[in-house]
This record gives sequence, structure tokens and C-alpha cells, in this order.
Amino acid sequence: MYLTQAVHKGVRERPNDIAAIFGTEQLTRQQFANRVAKLASVLQAQGIQPGDRVGMLGLNSIRYLEFFYGTWWAGGAVNPVNIRWSPAEVAYSLDDCDTRILIVDDAFAGMVPALRTQSTSLKTVIHCGTGPTPEGALSYEALMAAATPVPDAYRHDTDLAAIMYTGGTTGRPKGVMLSHGNLFVNALSGSAAIPRAPFTSGLVVSPMFHVAGCGLSIILMMRLGTAVIVPGFDELAILQAVQQHRPGEMFLVPMMIRRLIEHPRFQEFDLSCIQLVLYGAAPIEAALLEAAMAALPNAGFAQAYGMTELSPTITLLSPKDHLPGPDQATRLRAAGRPVPIAEVRIVDPDDNEVPVGQVGEICARGPMVMQGYWNKPAETAAALKGGWMHTGDGGRLDEHGYLYVVDRIKDMIVTGGENVYSAEVENALASLDGVQQCAVIGVPDEKWGERVHAVIVKREGSDVTEASVMAHCKTLIAGYKCPRSVEFRTEMPMSAAGKLQKFALREPYWAGKARRVN
Repeated sequence: MYLTQAVHKGVRERPNDIAAIFGTEQLTRQQFANRVAKLASVLQAQGIQPGDRVGMLGLNSIRYLEFFYGTWWAGGAVNPVNIRWSPAEVAYSLDDCDTRILIVDDAFAGMVPALRTQSTSLKTVIHCGTGPTPEGALSYEALMAAATPVPDAYRHDTDLAAIMYTGGTTGRPKGVMLSHGNLFVNALSGSAAIPRAPFTSGLVVSPMFHVAGCGLSIILMMRLGTAVIVPGFDELAILQAVQQHRPGEMFLVPMMIRRLIEHPRFQEFDLSCIQLVLYGAAPIEAALLEAAMAALPNAGFAQAYGMTELSPTITLLSPKDHLPGPDQATRLRAAGRPVPIAEVRIVDPDDNEVPVGQVGEICARGPMVMQGYWNKPAETAAALKGGWMHTGDGGRLDEHGYLYVVDRIKDMIVTGGENVYSAEVENALASLDGVQQCAVIGVPDEKWGERVHAVIVKREGSDVTEASVMAHCKTLIAGYKCPRSVEFRTEMPMSAAGKLQKFALREPYWAGKARRVN
């Protein structure tokens, strides 16, 4: 199993087809393969050895796709850098796994001086933008023009393919080690679980530094489909790209779905080409899913659940599960059934499997499970205890094998001795007219230990109040689960991948406390 197989197949089977589109730039599969082999030559000339890491700090682009496959062709492993990080955080990730070569685009060229100062491992910076090349950096296109293509190193199976750093919500980020086999087999498994027509193209909008954007890119390359790439999430750019290039599928996190379908110009564009909308990375509200299905009637919808450590997907809720029927309301609350390669079980705090329907920690086993955390043997042993990846998510399985994700284990609130899962409260809040976005956290409380605290972004013109929020929730959930305090904000802290950053909401309440439970 080697990720560069898709490049070889593309040249042999469909050399003149378009491999990737980015704005006005297009590359055929033959052109893409030539550039991949040249980039591998450039990297080898800069001293890369088998298994060495190469970093990329940039927005989505064809250059990012070349970075993935050129690094693998050269025999290296990719270190896609989180674009939301500060120079100090970027430097940490480079130094942690000894990344000596970093490719940067125009958007992040200005960070190069700080990285040179703060990183001890960084030796070579290659600038892949159209603007001025930073002082001391090398020009990507100049190096490519002078390069002679080299043969594929054919790294495969258990060879390291990627180190993807977790968000670092607590402590230092951890480098998740994924092999060629991990990424290869997960892409095949996801394709088998939701079959698509051969050569179907897709829109790559999720950040390519994230496992979702990377994973979709791999699937599209394997399928010999066209990757229609946009730099990042911009509603109008997405609408224009879909209408112009006609991709058949896209992956969006719920926040992106909401902003897209609520864009004032949404109705002006023809999105009838979209046959599949994959969504995941965060819980989706039932009302938003219903609105999205109505806004994109030609599309099937599928939910993916997983994490970076799982390459990334272990369950899928198929388009069939989204169809009307007596069980639709229940099914739409599920995260789906395990993909063909994944075993999923639910365990208690002592790692014993619990009965069907009981909530516990979601664990997974299979060839998609990471090799471990880079240079963190203790954390690796804890996460992979007993040969199962412990996700840190709470959930349950029903009698038909559907997984229901209840909450992050750490997001459970213990108030007055009762367990409250924030996702349940958030579902109640989301059904209130006037609530655009919501989050529920536990905050310290002298009487209850912790209290349920709601953070809400109101829709424009909404008259939602703290009293109306509490009254609404009491009609849907038990009194002890209802918010005891409400905070209104104009926006939520979000990661570059579109995930709500609850740790940022908690921080002001728990600052200075030795424990984050009370």
C-alpha cells in the first residue's frame, strides 16, 4: 500500500484528464506526475532521507497537493502545519519532529523571520508563492525549473507518511504518526462504505493541513477524480467554484454548511452537480441538517465520524440513512455504522465493554489506527491501551450497530452529583428560534460543584433572553440539565478546521484552578 500509486495509475490510465484545478490553474495527470517527480528531486537535493519530515505552511492550493505527493515520492513524511498557530507554536511542531525543510506560500511568507529565530531544526525554507521570495528562502518554481525528475522511492505499508499535530487544547500538541497503510486503507474503506461513480470530482475546501482535507485529497486522487481546490472557506468562492467546475461532492463542517446555505447569494448559483455532501468534525443540529437537505435537494448527505489518530474515519452515516422513513429522526442523531475495516466498542472506566445502549468511551481497532504519538511513548501507551484507540469521546451503540456520540468524556458536566452531557443540552438550545450557534460548558459553582453554562450567538434581530432560554430548555430536558447561567456572544472561538474550541470558552472560568473539575 503506497500513496503514490494514484500518481502512477493516473499517468497510465488517464494521462490527459485534469488532476487538479485551482482558480485558473489546471494540471493534467501527466503534468501533475512530472511536477511531483521534480519536487521529489528538489527535496532530495536539499538532503531529505527516507522518513525525513517536510513541512508546509500555506493555504489550500495545487502546490499543497504537490507537497503531499512530492514528499512521498521523495521518500519523506509530510508535516502539514496548522495555519492558525503562532510562530512559537509552529516552531514547536517543526522542532518536535525535526522538520528541516519548510515550504511556505505568500500568505505566511512574513512568518519566516520569526520561525528562523525560534526554530532550532529549520534549515531550508522554500517559497511557493508568486510574491517576493523571503530573504534567505529558495524559490519553488526556480528549483522546479532546474530539477530533473527522479524515480519514486516507493515508501509503503508501515512506512511513515505523515505527522499531523493535534490542536493542543491541553498541554503541547501531539504529533500523530500515520503510515502509508493507515491513510491508504482508510481511503479505500471510506470509498467502499459510500460508493461513488468512477472519476467523480470533488471540492477541497477543508484545510489541507487537517486530516479531513488531506483525506479527501487522497480519496480523489485514488479515484482518479479531479480535485477542485479553493484556498479556504469563503462562501462566494465556493459557490463560484461549484458552478464553474461542477464537482460531484464536498466535505464541510456544520459551521461551513450553515454559512453556505444562509449566504444571501446562495440561490443565484447552480449547485445541482453536488451529489454528495460529507459532513463531520463537529456535531450538527437537526434543524441545520434539515435546512441543508432542503437547500441541496440533489445531494445525498453522509456523516463521517473519526479523528486524526484514526486516519480519520471509523463510522459513516450513509445517504440511505438520511432518507425519510419511520426511523429517520433517530438515525439522524447517529454517527453511523463502522466502516468495513473498523471495529468499534464502548468501554467503562475500567476498560470493560459495556452492554448495548449504555454510554461509555468509544474505542476503535483496525488498520487505520495510528502508529502512535511522535516521541511520546507514555501518551501512546495510554491511547492504545489493550490494542484499541481510546478516543476520549463518550457514546453508545444500539442493537443495529449504529454509534451515537454523546459527548467528549471531558465535556461531561457533573452538577449536584448528576452527569450532564453538553451535547444533549446543546440540542435543546439549538431548537430555540433565534439561536444561531450555541455551546454548553461546565463552570465552577459553590453550590452545585459545577453548573451548566450556555454560551449563545443570537441571530440578527433575535429577542432571545436568559429567561427564555431557560424556559425553553425546561420543556425538553430534565431540570438539572438546563442551563443555570447564560452568556451571549457575537461569535464563537473556532479552529481553522471549523471546530468549536470549548477550551477557550472554559478558560476564563477555570483560570488559576489546579483542577478543571469541581
